[in-house]
Formats: sequence, structure tokens, C-alpha cells
Amino acid sequence: MEITSPSNPKLKYVVRLRSCSTREESGEMIVEGYRECRRALDSGYRPRAIFHCPEFYLKNENEPGLVDECSRLGAEVYTCSKTCFSKIAYKERPDGLLMVGPHVSIKLADLKLPENALVIVTEAIEKPGNLGTILRSADAAKVAAVIVCDRTTDIHNPNVVRASTGTMFTVPIVEATSDEALAWLKERGFKILAATPHAEKLHFEVDLTGNVAIALGAEQYGLTAKWMDGAELRVRIPMLGTADSLNVSAAATILVYEAVRQRIAAGVDKVPEFIPWHGEGKKDK
Repeated sequence: MEITSPSNPKLKYVVRLRSCSTREESGEMIVEGYRECRRALDSGYRPRAIFHCPEFYLKNENEPGLVDECSRLGAEVYTCSKTCFSKIAYKERPDGLLMVGPHVSIKLADLKLPENALVIVTEAIEKPGNLGTILRSADAAKVAAVIVCDRTTDIHNPNVVRASTGTMFTVPIVEATSDEALAWLKERGFKILAATPHAEKLHFEVDLTGNVAIALGAEQYGLTAKWMDGAELRVRIPMLGTADSLNVSAAATILVYEAVRQRIAAGVDKVPEFIPWHGEGKKDK
């Protein structure tokens, strides 16, 4: 179907999906951008509709194939004029692809973890960009799951999808209360790590090779007493300058990669395969 009018009801619905209330009511979300859509599809995500505009394509030759793949999966396909796609685009520089599909979170009871699992727990993270960046680091470090507790930002916010670069589809995401998450982790023998500037040990002085949950608190206030009291491992990241804290997503990356370093050294995780560099501009096939 071709859409040429900016007042088309389908476009108006996509715009409304920017609102948390509409996403909650409909159970649907927006996934915009080639990289984000590609990673979603590769992870088994099934969109219900795809809106595309060839005039915005980045000429990497893969966009038509992605649209065809969505069609084969049963998604409705809407071809938009440049003006119409500009109305629904969330990105400042759209590349002509936007999917609409179901939410992706799962229940805590349905979460399946490997042996010696590494998970991230967030408590009341406020900024979608921070949550998305944490998901991106979680994917890079092969974190088994991200548990979002006492949320203050909608995990299906388009800014979460964008900041995660689509990796929110590659890492299991669970929503739960702090009480539920703490009980679930304790029952499974997890050691909970909490970073605080008042801890004696540095973050690389504790063992992170077993079942470990890295807990991260709200941007302004950090972890609440509930999580600090529940943490067996309290550490601090050395701050050598004048700043007394890091952005929560930066702290998450530092902590999770210390766990990666230890796990590779202990043989829990394998050294990733070396991929030679072939220069800029290589096309995605």
C-alpha cells in the first residue's frame, strides 16, 4: 500500500506510539533504522507493519531485502512519500525504515540463565538513553539478561531502541519490582554487586566469575538502601580526577567489562574471535 497523505490514519497512529500511554494500551512499539530493524529481525522479532521510503535509503543495497523479509513474515508494508515518512520518523536523519510491532519484555519466571550467569539489574533508571546504552554494553559483554526494576522510563521508548542500536532485541529484558528481583536472585545463589564511593574494595578486587548481578541505581541518587543492603559485593570505581561519579551507563560498562576480563582469564568465557579490519565503507551483505 502506498501512503501519500500526511493525514493518513496509519501515520497518525505511528506518531501516537511515541507516547508511553499509547504504547502501554496497544502493546506495540516503534523500531526505526536499518541497523535496529536488522538486529530485531535477526533475533526473531516479528513486526506487524513496516513503513519505508526509498528516497531516504542510505544506498547500502540492503533496504529492499529487509522490506521483502518483513512482508514474508506477514507484516503489512506501506510505501511512504518523503513528506509522509518525515512525519513518522523519530530519528533526525531517517534512513527510510520504520517497523511497528509487539513489546519484547518477558516475565522473571520465564527467564532461563546459563551456568555462571552475568546479569545487570537497573533500579529506577530515568533516562531512556542511559537504559539503551546499558543494553548495548550488555549485548557486547554477552550479559545473560537485564532486569529492569521499579522502572521510571518505558523500556519500549524509541530512545531506548535507538540508544541500544537494536540490541534490546538480543538481550533478554525482564521487568520486575526490586523485591521480586532480589528474592529471585538470592534463590539462585547470585552475588549482587553494588558500586558506591564509600566501599573499601575497588571493582577489580572482587571475584566476578560466578553467578553475579551488577546492580545500577538511578542517575541522581544511585541505588537505594534495599539494594545496598542486599549486596554481598560492594565496590568503588577509582575516581582520580575532580568528578566524584560517572554516568550510570559508563559505570555499567566499566563494571561489566571487568567481569568479562575475569571470566576470560578464568576460562569461563572464550576469547572472542579476531575479525580483521577491511577498511571503511564495506557493505553489509
